[in-house]
Parts: sequence; structure tokens; C-alpha cells
Amino acid sequence: MGGGSSGVSTLLRKKIKIRDLIQLFMHMEQMQSAGVPMLDALADIRDSTDNTMLRDMMSEIHRDVSEGSSLSEAMLKHPKVFKPLYISLVASGEETGNLTVAYLNLVKFLKWVDLMQSKVRKATRYPMIVTVVVILTITIMMGYVVPQIVGFIKNLDQELPFYTTSLMATSDFFANPLFHLFDVPVPGGAIVLATPVALYFIVKYLKKVSEAFAYRVDALFLKLPIMGPLIRKINVARFCQTFAALFSSGIDVLNALRSARNTVGNLALSDALEQVQVRVRSGEPLSAAFNASGEFPSMVVRMIRVGEESGNLTVVLEQVAEFYTNDVDEAVQGLITMIEPLLTAVLGIMILWIAVAVFGPIYASFENLD
Repeated sequence: MGGGSSGVSTLLRKKIKIRDLIQLFMHMEQMQSAGVPMLDALADIRDSTDNTMLRDMMSEIHRDVSEGSSLSEAMLKHPKVFKPLYISLVASGEETGNLTVAYLNLVKFLKWVDLMQSKVRKATRYPMIVTVVVILTITIMMGYVVPQIVGFIKNLDQELPFYTTSLMATSDFFANPLFHLFDVPVPGGAIVLATPVALYFIVKYLKKVSEAFAYRVDALFLKLPIMGPLIRKINVARFCQTFAALFSSGIDVLNALRSARNTVGNLALSDALEQVQVRVRSGEPLSAAFNASGEFPSMVVRMIRVGEESGNLTVVLEQVAEFYTNDVDEAVQGLITMIEPLLTAVLGIMILWIAVAVFGPIYASFENLD
């Protein structure tokens, strides 16, 4: 009984989200600026939060710090919440003795991550939902509505046009069982609905078990007409913002490159960044290494070159990240604007097809009566 109730209580507890971490580091920065000892700041966060998971975690961090661990070492014990990037920034602040700057960089970075995640969700969820609705509508129309409408047409004593016979054949495919699965009839409509879901999970599984397959899929995504540029912009913005946060905290270029590379979700771009890292280690300028990779827009290369020459690489990288963040927003809006009329046109064509296929033979039968 105890184990079951503990499992239920774990499920009911709120997860620690990015916005919880933003508030946590904002609180730490304010306390640090006011001269409040770290243990008191940690205890205050622990006692004031309503999130039970965050409270439990802060209790453990408070205990570890009170026993002599540094804050970064205590955070290291909670890898599901504190990513290596966060720990690197805090550790850098501990080394330089300026945790306030580290907290400010973390808050700025996490706010940007939260904003970018909302843009990514908007770019992926809305088209998927609309597409599912359209597929579901077509399946219901073809599998249940059309058979009832065109049923009587089969009894007409006349030759049916191609658009009517093709509609009837399509309707039969959606409505009639193609095979039986565990003695349950599986119509074509169910297959149409299940195919995109099955393909999604199959590709996801293959990407997980085969790095070569995952690389090819990610490289293919970058070449897609509309989604490719959007994926590239999202990853470039994510990398530049991460690199800027690390570099401004005093972390050297090579370590900043390695840590920022881990935030890039596309394997093709990640591989290109690994080559950048190799070239920089061998002595090449950062801008030349990016240019040689061939995966980054010329504007990014030029801006990095300007940052190197002026000594303001952090500012330039933040400007690049801001530019691409705004560009992503425009690209998402453009994608949504394009998808809505496109899917509306698909539904309109289907309804027009049904109307012509049904009423064409009826009008023809009236003419035969004359």
C-alpha cells in the first residue's frame, strides 16, 4: 500500500519546469546582490516554493552545500533538472568569484530557451493538429458519409463517369475491411489514420538505435523546402545564444563550443560543429572554421568575423541569436499562414469531388427521363 501511494504522490507532484528554474536563479541573483549568505538563500527558496519536487531538490542541495559542497557540485547530483550548461555557468561564476553574473546569464539564457521552445511548439503542434483534423475528416467522410450518399447511385441504370467510380472505389477502400487483426476487421480508413502515427514511431525508433540513420534523416530534414530553413534557423539561434552565454561567463572558446554543440538537436549540424571545434583546436580562427563547415549561413560567418576583429564576440553572437529568433517567429507565422489555406483547399477539393460525383449522375438520370 505504501509503495502504491508513494507512486501516486510522485505522479501528482509538479515537474520542475524552465520557468521554475528562471525564478530560482532570479531569486539567487537577488539574494547574492543583497549580500545574503548562500545557505540562507537556498533555505528561503526551499521554504517559499509550492512545487514539492523543487522543495525536495532544494532541501538536498541545501544539505550538500552545508556539508561543504560547492553549489555546482550540489547541482551536479540532479542531472535531470540542471543540464551541464547550467552547471558550467555556475562553476565559472564560482571560479571567478562573481556568481551574480552567472545567475544573470542563466536567467537571460533560460528566458530565451523558454521563448524558443514556445516558438518550436507553435511550429510543430499547430500544423500537426490541423493535418490530423483534415485526415480524420477525410476518413470519416470517405468511410461513413460517402457510402450512404452514393449507395443509391449504384442502382442507377446508366454508365457512371470516372470521377464517380473513382469516388466509390475510394469510399470502398476506406469503409471495407482489408484484413482481420485478432478477428477484428481493419478497414482502409483505420490504416490511413494509423500510417502516419506508425511511421512517426518507426522513424523515432530507428533514429534511436542507428546513429547513421538518424544522421541521414536529420540531413534530409535540412534539405526540405520549408521546414529545412526553419530547422536550421532554430538550431543556429540555439547554438549562438548558448555559446554567447558560456563565452561571456569566462569559459574558453573550445569548451564553450563543446557545450553549445550539445544543445543542437540536428545531427548534421552537430557534426559540422564538431569539425568547427577540431579546426579551432588546430589554430584556425572561429569564423574560418565556421565558413569551412559549409552548414552555416554566410551572415553568421560574417558576424562572427566582425566579433573576432572587434573583440565583441559575445555581443555579436547575441545579435545573431536575436536575429534568428525573430526570423524563426516570422517563419512560423509564414508556415501557419501557408498551411491553413492549403489544407482548406484540400477539404474544398474533396467536397467538390463528392458533389460532382454524386449530383452528376443524378442530373444525367433526369435528362434520360426526358
